[in-house]
Amino acid sequence: MKVTQGTFSFLPPLTDAQISKQIDYCLNKGWSIGLEYTDDPHPRNTFWEMFGNPMFDISDAAGVMMELQACRDTFHDHYIRLTAFDSTHGTESVVLSFIVNRPEKEPGFRLIRTEEPGRTLRYSIESYATTRGAEGERYGYSG
Repeated sequence: MKVTQGTFSFLPPLTDAQISKQIDYCLNKGWSIGLEYTDDPHPRNTFWEMFGNPMFDISDAAGVMMELQACRDTFHDHYIRLTAFDSTHGTESVVLSFIVNRPEKEPGFRLIRTEEPGRTLRYSIESYATTRGAEGERYGYSG
């Protein structure tokens, strides 16, 4: 199952050349770039882990691409997204985000159905990424 989040979710994965062009577009607009990663792409999981600091003073796509490659090397089996921030309104507002790395095998989701009083049915989804392995194994350590 392919997770579809972000601006270009309807397209095939972008190549590094295409990602670099999007970074150029963002930098030309004066937006800052950030990289985030997660193993749980649940739609309500909006707070992914930051990789490094946001790149407020980068003016060249090559610098962002170097940081992206470092993130891929470190978290090769995670989802990685690039976010662009516009700070012209006095706050950091995300104006663009898209996935730039996916795990080789995307874990997917399961539908959970709960029956409640009055013949009420509630549905929710749970990421398989959060249920694999014993406690601690998901984050690469044990015990």
